[in-house]
Amino acid sequence: MLHMLRQRHWALANAAQRCLHTTTSRPGYIVLVPEIGEEGQLGEGLLMPNGLPAFTDITIEMCLGAIGQQAAAVEKAVKTLELDIQNGKQLKGSDIYSELDAVTAPLETTWGVAKALYLGNSTLIPTKSYMNIHERARNARAAKFCNKTVYTALMQQEDQAGEAEQRLRQKFLLEGKLNGLTLSKDGQDGLKELITQLGRERGNFKNKVNMAVHAFAHVVNDFQLVRDFPDTLLEATARDPKQALEGPWKITLQQPIVEGFLKYCPDRLQRWNVWRANVLKASQQQDKALENSTHLEKIRGLRKRQANLLGYTNYADMSMQTKMIGSVDNLKQIFAQLLKFAGPAQSVQIEEVQRFASANGAEHKLEAYDVSYWARKQLIAEHQLQEDKLREYFPLPRVLSGLFALSEKLFNIRIVEQSKTEVWHPAVKFFNVYDNDVSSTPVGGFYVDCYSKQHKFGRNNGWMVGIRNRNKTADLTPLCALIFNFTDPTPDKPTLLSYDDLQMVFKTFGTALQHLLTQAGYSDLAGLSNIEWDASQVSGYVMSNFLDDPAVLQTLSGHYANDDIIDIELAKKTRLLKTQLAGHKLCKELYLADLDVELHRSSAFWLDVVRKIWPVYQCMPLDKKDAHPCSMTDIFAGDWAAAHFSHLYSKLIAADISSGFAEERSDENYATVGKRYKQTFLSYGGSVPTAEVFRRFQGRDPSVVALLKSLDIFITSQTTEPN
Repeated sequence: MLHMLRQRHWALANAAQRCLHTTTSRPGYIVLVPEIGEEGQLGEGLLMPNGLPAFTDITIEMCLGAIGQQAAAVEKAVKTLELDIQNGKQLKGSDIYSELDAVTAPLETTWGVAKALYLGNSTLIPTKSYMNIHERARNARAAKFCNKTVYTALMQQEDQAGEAEQRLRQKFLLEGKLNGLTLSKDGQDGLKELITQLGRERGNFKNKVNMAVHAFAHVVNDFQLVRDFPDTLLEATARDPKQALEGPWKITLQQPIVEGFLKYCPDRLQRWNVWRANVLKASQQQDKALENSTHLEKIRGLRKRQANLLGYTNYADMSMQTKMIGSVDNLKQIFAQLLKFAGPAQSVQIEEVQRFASANGAEHKLEAYDVSYWARKQLIAEHQLQEDKLREYFPLPRVLSGLFALSEKLFNIRIVEQSKTEVWHPAVKFFNVYDNDVSSTPVGGFYVDCYSKQHKFGRNNGWMVGIRNRNKTADLTPLCALIFNFTDPTPDKPTLLSYDDLQMVFKTFGTALQHLLTQAGYSDLAGLSNIEWDASQVSGYVMSNFLDDPAVLQTLSGHYANDDIIDIELAKKTRLLKTQLAGHKLCKELYLADLDVELHRSSAFWLDVVRKIWPVYQCMPLDKKDAHPCSMTDIFAGDWAAAHFSHLYSKLIAADISSGFAEERSDENYATVGKRYKQTFLSYGGSVPTAEVFRRFQGRDPSVVALLKSLDIFITSQTTEPN
């Protein structure tokens, strides 16, 4: 079907009716999409003869034209299936899935190319153009889940050919239900109106947070206040990033900058000022014109009505339909088991930092804006662990080569650079991946862009962009891009990675491995597709957990000045960056996760919910004016409503998997467990429920113990059963 990229396709006279859109894992919202490209120019040259994108020649117009044609083709294919079924044609589920897989393949490839170009360099694909492409593609792709005739046909086919087909049928039926296909005409109209209102309120919420973030600007002129800032934070705050040491430095309320300022600024009053502005943003306490309390309550109310209309008691219960954990009751049990260890650990750890601070001149009780600053000072004083010195051992090229070598050993693969492949920037590299267990030809490929200029907010970030999924029907191998926003190297010094950077790079590549090594044949099940949200980050965290092994750190290291390997004792100390205040950090994660769930199942005013949940998890008092839910955009404007716990649950599953590797830190054990992990988590994609995948890998259900042990807060004499 990829030849459609090079064929003219005129606009359909009867375009398929727009429908509610959902992702693979949660209910979504109506998307109003401009009609783009359906009568425009062809996407000539979008792909090279070898099937890889012709990045040298791709233009915005080509992407817009191609996406319009391909979106129309998907909608036409769905309409054709509908007519065939209505005319009595007997179609098996596998016939429906294969037909839709074939026609969706070109759309997903163009969408992925645009996404990679947008993140790599938005001058190639500006934000407005990309959002047009994104929404048009998303709406068209969702059409196959919103057709009542196709839904009814699959509902009547209880006997599916195999495990993958059964899984796809479950996906189509659940997506159909969440999109309102089981409702009456009046019910569907009511749901559409609800979702339209919800989209409007979410937009208002996000806009007010953005305005509140930019309304605050704290200017620092004294270099002594920023002298300990890491380079990324200096560059993000300096008036001229190219002369980051010159100042002045502008502190905004972008979250990475706030966190960095609280960690590195020595002036307590200045820390308080930034912290307070951050917890008050988008509330009446900051600016009544920007308050989000009203929108927050409207969003909660609309989501409850949406859930009720679809047959669920509340929005949290509806969200659990697409989560591995299964139910709110199961989730609450996990919270209780973790809190039993994290709560006492938090109290001990905060007291330890308090004693250190008091011994070093602090004449006050520690508050929320003091903790990260004094914890950093404690690591330096008691363990001689300075993050800036540590990063000197981890030049980016050495880290990437070490990461690839580790992956080759673990999973019996080969990663080979292809120097003549077209890329969007001369610094971008392309690699083929060979699976020695499968074939002698590449099973997939990935681009690496280390120096994207986009999204620099005081912290290095990484993205795994899926350009295309494995698709057996269309005979496509997976392709993705790893995009990072590291600072360019200089002639005197390569790009150096902090411990947080190492975690991020490993996590990003771990996610890519699940995309690249999948054996699932259907695109809608391949790689990360159809993975439950609370398991979607597991493969990334599994990879980053290898950094707990000092021997692995040594294989990644080589001091940029003399190529010395990091000392084993220093390598062992790096775990303190993960375990220091681990109880305190885990309690914060538990609080946010539980708050999110309760805000989507309780009818109480949001502030009353906060006051009820806060003391359960937090050992420091809640500030009387604290209004942090009013700026929680990922939950109230983004896609993480009643799903914030997914980050933590992915860590829990990953820690349990990693415990198998950690039983014996040797090449032999790593290879043995790596093979089992590859044959389950990396291979199945979304073709098997993650709970079952875990059982096939570990031989049992998940436990909280491994996560607690990895954070050094597990006490053997205690049981994990809640009190």
